Amino acid sequence: MALWGGRFTQDSDVRFKHFNDSLRFDYRLFHEDVEGSRAWAQALAKVNVLSEQECADLLRALNELEQEMSGREQEIAVAGDEDIHSYVERRLIEKVGALGKKLHTGRSRNDQVALDLKLFCRSAADDLLKAIRALQRELLKVADQYQGVIFPGYTHLQRAQPVTFSHFCLAYLQMLDRDFVRLSNARNLLNTCPLGSAALAGTAYPIDREALAQSLGFKGATHNSLDAVSDRDHVMELLSCASVSMVHLSRLAEDLIIYNSGEANFIELSDKVTSGSSLMPQKKNPDALELIRGKTGRVVGALMGSLTTVKALPLAYDKDLQEDKEGLFDALDTWHECLDMMALVFEDIKLNTDKIEAAAKGGYSNATELADYLVSKGVPFREAHSVVGQVVLYAIEQKKPLEELSVAEFQKFNAVISDDVYPILSLQSILAKRNVLGGVALEQTRAEIEALKKHLG
Repeated sequence: MALWGGRFTQDSDVRFKHFNDSLRFDYRLFHEDVEGSRAWAQALAKVNVLSEQECADLLRALNELEQEMSGREQEIAVAGDEDIHSYVERRLIEKVGALGKKLHTGRSRNDQVALDLKLFCRSAADDLLKAIRALQRELLKVADQYQGVIFPGYTHLQRAQPVTFSHFCLAYLQMLDRDFVRLSNARNLLNTCPLGSAALAGTAYPIDREALAQSLGFKGATHNSLDAVSDRDHVMELLSCASVSMVHLSRLAEDLIIYNSGEANFIELSDKVTSGSSLMPQKKNPDALELIRGKTGRVVGALMGSLTTVKALPLAYDKDLQEDKEGLFDALDTWHECLDMMALVFEDIKLNTDKIEAAAKGGYSNATELADYLVSKGVPFREAHSVVGQVVLYAIEQKKPLEELSVAEFQKFNAVISDDVYPILSLQSILAKRNVLGGVALEQTRAEIEALKKHLG
């Protein structure tokens, strides 16, 4: 059923209808459209556009329709209506007759879809906030379990200084915490109600828009009708949140893929999140992580598409805005799925601790400590840096770690080095020295884990 057509003398071409109709994807706004319609019916009753009985009949019919289609929402997608608003109105008329046609009084599809989309975004944000927290808790469990496992830290994918696997997990937990705050802020910004803005100039009926907003759980009503029906900042902001968070997940996936490789063999992924090869029976592929890394591109692409769609739109509503939904739905679904999948990855992750600690000892990651040691003996840092570079080159040639060089070998490069150098070259000493807020000392890690347990609940 078309909600327009009085001034038209020809039917739409079937090709245009397919091109124009949006029910195939905006059926996902069914519950939001029903919720908004209930609120609008009650608002109309308060200004005597609907009688109490008419309002009650409409509410009963809307509730019946929602119950009838609950769990069957995908059937709506092929119902043949132009959009979700047309579908709900048609079904309402089937239930209550001409009364169903009164519900749209003073309302436009422009403020209707703006409302539906905000309700959807608010609900989706709430679900995503829970998913972020769930992943953070899994990371925290692993960080807690593997406290003290010394791990090679990298810059430029070269071994740099020792850290711990817990510290590695907590780094990503911090990224996820920023994702949580970013999404919370976006949710707060979108929490204003556009219903009552009508097509672009505001409804002609004396609706109490603040009361209407409160009835739908919004913190208040929008303050400009032109902006309210054309605003899609919340779509772009949610897609931005999704994109940044997916970049974090992609970085984590890449790290784990490297650590899971046969060359590193630091971690072992569960059979639950890996797959095999159709040809090579020995393979165990990190497909979950690779898909997270790959899906990041499609989420970022949705953000770019949304920004480009809105960038040159004149006020107020334009049909271009119909393009806001498919990318949004797909991106938020993808983000949620990837958060859940990464949590599953960490549920059963195993560390090859012997391999990890051997790697942490290799790569001359204690070279900086030797430089600091020379500084403590009065050697200027730049000179110490050069001396240690020469010592490392010598150790590589001798195929020895620094801690296995003799004092005599050290003194070939600087005479101030003595027996007291060995304690400072141990991995435990290196960690313990970095006992500052945010540092890798085990004391700091323990404190951070306990604080995060309270923070995450």
